[in-house]
Amino acid sequence: MSKDYSVPVLEGDGDNDYTRYMRTDALLSLQRRPEEVIHRDELLFQVVHQSTELWLKLACHEVAEAGRQIDAGALDTAARLLGRASLGVRMTADQLEMMRHLAPWDFQIIRTVLGHGSGFESPGWKAARQVSQDLDKSFRRLVEARGTDLVEVYRSGHDTAEYRLAEAMIDWDERISLWRTQHYKMVTRVIGHSVVGTKGAPSDFLATLISHKFFPRLWELRTELTLSGPMGDDEIAPEYAETPTAGQPAPAAAPAGCPVTGGGTRPPAATGTP
Repeated sequence: MSKDYSVPVLEGDGDNDYTRYMRTDALLSLQRRPEEVIHRDELLFQVVHQSTELWLKLACHEVAEAGRQIDAGALDTAARLLGRASLGVRMTADQLEMMRHLAPWDFQIIRTVLGHGSGFESPGWKAARQVSQDLDKSFRRLVEARGTDLVEVYRSGHDTAEYRLAEAMIDWDERISLWRTQHYKMVTRVIGHSVVGTKGAPSDFLATLISHKFFPRLWELRTELTLSGPMGDDEIAPEYAETPTAGQPAPAAAPAGCPVTGGGTRPPAATGTP
């Protein structure tokens, strides 16, 4: 007797196995109902942000496992998982392109139903902060246990597991920074500069987060490599002598406790999304 592929075999809601496994009925019911919507682009806004949470859930799942693999000594496995995670963050950045299709005045209508909701309350970005901190701890334990000289690894160890892992961590850190940059530009494109977000903070507060680094040691060693390299004694040209590079104060750091960067106490009321 031939198999009847039209008959679902999985348990759950839905009239076929795809719907039951993917839980599409539940997934597609998470957006505001037509009778609740005050502007048609609410669907665009919600889909971008809800899909971001899904990509971040996957990305953080991979970073958490990468940390466990580092603790187990499986560095190449950890690097591979971080590659997946970085791609997940890239997907969140790419889909911000959809927000370019949200007209500034249309968003002014949508934001009237957002309450005090803020991107800083995103569970996905809070999780990204936590798993990044945990990953850094695992990496530091590894370096200390092995007595690894990271500068030397970069000078001579391009084909080592330590090098591949460190670069995968840089990729993760950089992808988040690139997302912050694109997100900030998107926010200012939609609501402008020096305006108040849904939680009372100026939109330009987001710019202070762009330079944050989860793994500062891996970035600092690049400076060490340059300064100790064959052209490390080059002097700054006179026309650039008054720039921050020459010693002027750097831009203000993100307030302690930012859920995105992971400082100490919570920052002042954070600007909302878009």
